[in-house]
Amino acid sequence: MKALSSLWIAGALLLLAGCIPRIEVAAPKEPITINMNVKIEHEIHIKVDKDVEALLKNQSDLF
Repeated sequence: MKALSSLWIAGALLLLAGCIPRIEVAAPKEPITINMNVKIEHEIHIKVDKDVEALLKNQSDLF
């Protein structure tokens, strides 16, 4: 009886050993591409004093 139950246990272990999932990590065959369609718009508002504005108009070669 002991031999028969141990035979059943051994057989069950062999059958369950075939059910172990296989995990594999591999690099993709094609390169990874990232599409980035981004539109960036910005506005800069500068407030200056009238004296500075007149100076910039008179001496345009400062910058």
